[in-house]
Amino acid sequence: MTEPRNFRIAHRLTRRLRLVAPALVKQQERCYLLEILLRKHGAVKDVRIVPDIGSVTLHYAPAELAEERLLALADAVIGNIASAPPPPPPAAPVADGPVQECNVAVEGMTCASCAALIEMSLNRDPRIAGASVNFAAQTATVRGQLARDDVFALVKRMGYEPRPMDTLAQRRLLVEREKARLAEAKRRVIQAAWLTAPVMVSGMLMHQSPVLRLMELALSSAVLFGSGSDIFKKAWALAQQREANMDTLIAVGAGAAYAYSLPGALRTHHHVYFESAAGIVAFVLLGRYMEERAKGKASEAIRKLIELQPETAIRITAAGDETVPIDDVQLGDVLRVRPGDKVPTDGVVLEGGSSVDESMLTGESLPVAKGPGDAVVGGCINGNGAFTLRVTAIGGNTVLAGIVKLVDHAQGSKLPVQKLADRISARFVPAVGVVAAATFGGWLLAGHPASRALAHAVAVLLIACPCALGLATPTAIMVGTGQAARRGIYIRNGEALETASKLTTLVFDKTGTITEGKPVVTDFVAVKGTAETKVLGLVAGVEAHSEHFLAKAMNAYCRSRGIEPTPVADFEAWPGRGVRAHAEAGEVLIGNAALLEAAGISIERQSEQADAFAAQGKTPVFVALGHRCVALFAIADRPREGAKEAIVLLHRLGLKTVMATGDVEAAANHVAREVGIDRVVARATPAQKLEMIRQLQEAGEKVGMIGDGINDAPALAAADVGFAIGGGADIAVESADVTLVGGDIARVAAGIDLSRRTMAIIRQNLFWALGYNTVSIPVAAAGRLNPMIASAAMALSSVSVVTNSLRLQRR
Repeated sequence: MTEPRNFRIAHRLTRRLRLVAPALVKQQERCYLLEILLRKHGAVKDVRIVPDIGSVTLHYAPAELAEERLLALADAVIGNIASAPPPPPPAAPVADGPVQECNVAVEGMTCASCAALIEMSLNRDPRIAGASVNFAAQTATVRGQLARDDVFALVKRMGYEPRPMDTLAQRRLLVEREKARLAEAKRRVIQAAWLTAPVMVSGMLMHQSPVLRLMELALSSAVLFGSGSDIFKKAWALAQQREANMDTLIAVGAGAAYAYSLPGALRTHHHVYFESAAGIVAFVLLGRYMEERAKGKASEAIRKLIELQPETAIRITAAGDETVPIDDVQLGDVLRVRPGDKVPTDGVVLEGGSSVDESMLTGESLPVAKGPGDAVVGGCINGNGAFTLRVTAIGGNTVLAGIVKLVDHAQGSKLPVQKLADRISARFVPAVGVVAAATFGGWLLAGHPASRALAHAVAVLLIACPCALGLATPTAIMVGTGQAARRGIYIRNGEALETASKLTTLVFDKTGTITEGKPVVTDFVAVKGTAETKVLGLVAGVEAHSEHFLAKAMNAYCRSRGIEPTPVADFEAWPGRGVRAHAEAGEVLIGNAALLEAAGISIERQSEQADAFAAQGKTPVFVALGHRCVALFAIADRPREGAKEAIVLLHRLGLKTVMATGDVEAAANHVAREVGIDRVVARATPAQKLEMIRQLQEAGEKVGMIGDGINDAPALAAADVGFAIGGGADIAVESADVTLVGGDIARVAAGIDLSRRTMAIIRQNLFWALGYNTVSIPVAAAGRLNPMIASAAMALSSVSVVTNSLRLQRR
């Protein structure tokens, strides 16, 4: 083909192209449009655009679309987009300053269109870099150059009530308000039901009694402007800002039926719809009450986490013990923890000892012994002992607060599968208004009375509820990530949850992942004529600078023999190979065969012994001094308990398994045979692991990487989903997509299975929500639904979606 006119090719692989288009630089809307147009082609599997530099990465299937045709297509599309006038630039930020993130609880959202409206309004503010609103979780996440008070003001101006949620104490208040809100919703439903029942019975009598009509007017007025007053208040507040949501549809529908009926209260020949107006509001209130109850169950996991923190603590002072609110505890305070108490906050044990149930962190119920110097985590349950602790973290900096934020972030994030639902919901209310108006006009033009045309138009307004569509994804994410957290699987974002369901290959690190990461020296062989004590002193001196698992094993071996470390200098680590340092006796190298061979040191005499160790599943480590191999260690690390069973579970899920390790091939193969790994890549450096991940992805595999998060960081970042083996205190700061607390790799299989079931639930929810609206709106427009049945069906659609999501709790 001819050279493309609108971009240059920056990188080319078999299934991937990266292009740089000047016309797209800092043009966010053009980038959105390009992504939409390119994704319409079936052969284009993924499109990733970086607007800041105009970079476009295309993943495609060469068998379906040749590279030449793809380039021609991209050139034409980018050219067409570039020829259109650019969108007006956004207004400059009002204030300078760093971009900060603010999380706000939002009270008053009654449907998915509320969330879409708030999100759209927030994103219009030039100070806001990005805003995301989660209807199911009733929260908003805002990133921008404005303070929290400014965010609160913006939300409040739209008629909603913002609440802080920074500390666990504030979150506990929100939980209490949620309970009060549910009780109020129940009271309104019961009140509306009692008032509506006589109106509906009277309406069914088809009477002409002025007394009964006045009774219907009085009771329906009490329902609409008493029990259902919030609906009309919200609709009016939005109307003043020229906005609309589902409250608007309900208010218009019920209000139209009520207003049309008013003349009939005094003129018996005029038809009335008081029972429809009251019934609509009553059914809507019932649906919202049921929805609130169901959403409460969906967020049960995070509520239980919040309730783990005690409300008070016992602080030790010079005057004696005093009980203080948990928010009054300061860093450095000394607290007393009695038998059976919850640990009030993070700290270090000063005196005493006990066993502590850390199941909230690890998912394991086995208590952990704690003594002076040990760290304890707030929210864990103390056993039969008593101890004092010095506070090391408070408020939002505790591990428990970190867990809650992590789960919050995952539950509040939007999946790629949700983009379609969001786009539909954002345009839904205006579209429904048009359809309802068309229905009213169509029935009038067909010669039907205004009362009948109005009834059918009202039915359209009520049946077309975007709530089910808006709840389809977030409720399933809330339940799925909550269930994962209960099992010690902490998912950082919703996208990782979705991607995990598509994984085809899992790559494992060996040391500390497949194995326990606590190796011990089983053999030590010094070259004849070499002083063992001297060699061990050098090893102790060099490895004291290293945090590697093998280094710790050699250090422990040296200490067990009472060896004093020899001072060394110029320590240098070679990832995947070993370490080097200088001592008075010369240069010291400690590592695998590749390290010594690269330095030109012969290991021919030790290779036979090293091979024998490797065949036994032991890792040979060579020691060289002054360009001569002087000793050989053999170090063994056993597989984690349950590792074999975990691999079996992964194979049952249809995943291929690979172990990539810097260890020698024989030792790696021995461990792989023990646990059942499919393929082994030995002597792999971090760079080689990264390259292997990329090769698998280019071959069409969806790759998950499981490692300790340190040496494996590049591979973890490059994988489609990174699983990090973490300790209890690591979960709040872990950089991987998913953190497995406690090191149980069987949780990988559980996490992938859960993600697949979550995505299946989401697809079911979206199918039924979209199907419901697709079928129900034409039925209502055709006059086959009366307004009361429409409002009841609307309520049940939302409840059914949430109830379907709750099925994830069954396993």
